[in-house]
Amino acid sequence: MSEYNVIEIHNLSKIFYDFWGRAKVRALDDLSFHVKQGEIFGLLGPNGSGKSTTIKILLGLLFPTFGKVSVFGSPARNVSHKQKIGFLPEESYLYPYQNAEEALTFYGRLFNLPHKVCQQRVDNLLEMVGLTRVRKRLLKEYSKGMARRIGIAQALINDPQLIILDEPTSGLDPIGTREIKDVILQLKEHGKTVLLCSHLLADVEDLCDRVTILYGGKQACEGQIGELLSNQEVTQVVSERLPSDKLEKLKDWFEKENIALHSVGNPTERLESFFLKTIEKARNEQKDAHGADAGRRVEGLFTDVEKTPEKDVGAKVLDSLVKKKETRESEEDNKEESEEIKSANQADTSSKGSSEGTKVIANLLKIEKPVPEVGKKEKDPSEPPKNNEVLSKLLKKNSGDEEENEK
Repeated sequence: MSEYNVIEIHNLSKIFYDFWGRAKVRALDDLSFHVKQGEIFGLLGPNGSGKSTTIKILLGLLFPTFGKVSVFGSPARNVSHKQKIGFLPEESYLYPYQNAEEALTFYGRLFNLPHKVCQQRVDNLLEMVGLTRVRKRLLKEYSKGMARRIGIAQALINDPQLIILDEPTSGLDPIGTREIKDVILQLKEHGKTVLLCSHLLADVEDLCDRVTILYGGKQACEGQIGELLSNQEVTQVVSERLPSDKLEKLKDWFEKENIALHSVGNPTERLESFFLKTIEKARNEQKDAHGADAGRRVEGLFTDVEKTPEKDVGAKVLDSLVKKKETRESEEDNKEESEEIKSANQADTSSKGSSEGTKVIANLLKIEKPVPEVGKKEKDPSEPPKNNEVLSKLLKKNSGDEEENEK
């Protein structure tokens, strides 16, 4: 199969403007690189170097300010080639009410996969990421590592030709990390193209064929992993174990030839490979262990928060309602008094007596019935109250004043 450039970026610049159209941030500055078919390409750089902006432009989520970006030979905004792209974002955004099987089926339907093909791919992907036993569990109950595995599976549901992975091993244990690495290498064997963005440089060193390093939106360097990491100033010789006498002769020879011998000793193994060997040995000895292939929920890890008694809640609500009622009544009383004072000041002198009488009547109407004290006899309800006599006299006086004013 002939190689061609799946991704081509030429003199790409991205500038973010503020509300007034002034340049605020130059996220990318004259960036150029290409990704060949069937290779694993690493996009590296510190935070804020432009990696996420580059990925969003490749996906058509952002528009470039200057430069040219093509994916599968067409502009990045072309919707037709989205069918051939799989994307794993930095955070796995999944619907918490779905289980693993429903989530993958949902994404498969978005790509219009036939029912039988979709079900087969769901089964195969769940087995690949080690989540077959928990396929019916809700995603909200998944650990971060398990959710990451589902995110990787959804990125591969449509059998894409280009896979863009943003921090694929984030949150995974060493076993899961090794399995995901094997999956990425398997994709390369099938001719898939992988764009890998990660801060775990050990993973990039193990997987990538070429890398580019960004800093401040600019390209700092690009090249093959072996060439970039090769130290041309030092020569390394690896041999089988030497006896002590021959090792001393070798040291004497280096000293005789005036060659600086930096170190002599046994090579060390990487911690990751040592860990995997140890787990594999323990797994063979104890085959009924749980949680090695996928995370599990630990009961009792967190304590339940004690709920507030219902009686206290009801009392608090009742107190708040009473306070609101008292506040509302006081506000209404103050409003009535202010209106009365205002009307009294603006009234004509001829109606002064009538206004005063009306105010007295209003005040008398506000008089509440006194609460009878204990031991005292309540008044007979049939007996007319004295307040009514006072009111009748005031009404007669006011009517007489009004007649005189009219005359």
